[in-house]
Amino acid sequence: MTKSLNIAALLTLGLTVSAAAQHAPRAQAPMSHPRTAAPGRQPETRGAESAEQTKSFNGIATKLGTTGTMLQQAYDAAKAANPTLTRGQFIAANVLAQNLGEKNPAITTPAILDGLKSGKSIGQTLQGLGLSEKDATDAEHAADKQVKDAAKTQQ
Repeated sequence: MTKSLNIAALLTLGLTVSAAAQHAPRAQAPMSHPRTAAPGRQPETRGAESAEQTKSFNGIATKLGTTGTMLQQAYDAAKAANPTLTRGQFIAANVLAQNLGEKNPAITTPAILDGLKSGKSIGQTLQGLGLSEKDATDAEHAADKQVKDAAKTQQ
């Protein structure tokens, strides 16, 4: 049941993103200064970067009942709909939806991502979906622990 909810949530997210992608693009102001590369090791190609990012999803993907590639594709689609979305927020939204969705069907990955897109925090979004402040905080802490544990098992 949880796996089917995750698949349904990812499909809903995909449909939402494809609909959002059909809107006219927004013009961006020109940059006044060039961006500098961040120090540290950078992948040589975009393909290498994508492979590294997909690999970083593998540990949590197993816990979520999907693959790193599918999670990466869902993240890319969500990022297109909400450019300020971080990988951590995306992973947390998926883990929280899996953990809480059975008890509270309103808590889904797309619902959490919509809250983030509107400028709310994850905690504010969870409260808006029916959790108390304490329950939202506890759920966030539990999700953070699960993500950290999944990252340890991946290494």
